Amino acid sequence: MESQSDRVTILLATFNGEKFLNEQLSSFVEQIDDQWDLLVSDDGSSDDTVELIRTFKRQVKQDHEVTIVTGPKGGFAANFLSLLVRVPSTAELVAFSDQDDVWFPEKISRGRASIADVQDKQIPVLYAAGSVICNEELQLVGESSNFSKHPSFGNSLVQSIGAGNTMMLNGPAIRLLQSAAQEVDALVAHDWWVYQMISGCGGVVVRDPAPTLYYRQHLNNLIGTNRTLRGKASRLFFVTGGKFADWNDTNIRNLNATQHKLTPKAKESLAQFSNARKGSAIKRIRALYRSGAARQRTIGTIALYLACLANRL
Repeated sequence: MESQSDRVTILLATFNGEKFLNEQLSSFVEQIDDQWDLLVSDDGSSDDTVELIRTFKRQVKQDHEVTIVTGPKGGFAANFLSLLVRVPSTAELVAFSDQDDVWFPEKISRGRASIADVQDKQIPVLYAAGSVICNEELQLVGESSNFSKHPSFGNSLVQSIGAGNTMMLNGPAIRLLQSAAQEVDALVAHDWWVYQMISGCGGVVVRDPAPTLYYRQHLNNLIGTNRTLRGKASRLFFVTGGKFADWNDTNIRNLNATQHKLTPKAKESLAQFSNARKGSAIKRIRALYRSGAARQRTIGTIALYLACLANRL
């Protein structure tokens, strides 16, 4: 039998999610690994989201603890961060969840097994997987990208490769992030920050290419996939345009605030990346190269260097 600390705490952030929420909640019940509890932070929904969760709580109360709290009303990243901070210090596994996906039955068990495969139980571990991209009716649109390069801090400086809705964290990762959360300002995205912190602090990032959920795309999604041509073009624009520079401002500020937690190599990489945003073009390009910052695909890295050349990092 699983001990209390071995149960997975699902962190569900909600906001006006009544339309698809029941399907997501039902997919929790269908998990092969049924050792889970649910912590929900609602960010001020004006629809029936909270009532749906209360009904679900009554339905599963014999087997699962469901806790509902009020969110910070600061956007999705702040909501997820507030959830992470609320997790008990004894927790050994958490899983992030969006409000409108459908998990595959093996999602929790697959993540648990992958994390267990890491031999050093004291090291922070981030697990992220693929997803099947669907429309509102769960009709297939495509699959998330399979990245060939190994996850690294250099990659995390310029790209988030793991969608938060697929992520799971072990106990050391939870406690690292809970501590770091006290030192950071507003985040660009919680999943990007998690990737940066785990890779930058000497943790292990496990990227499972297999899909573990149906990711539903609809008009109210806060951040869409880059699988479509429009999505790819949009992200290429962000890399060469002002939005990417704004994101880097935020990420660098937060990484500097937690710099004492980073490995020496990550500290140097961060310093060089910061240098790549100032000075002459030659100095910027040289610093970017030394930082080790690179995107997963060659075209993305080329765009990154063009942004550096144009002083738009």
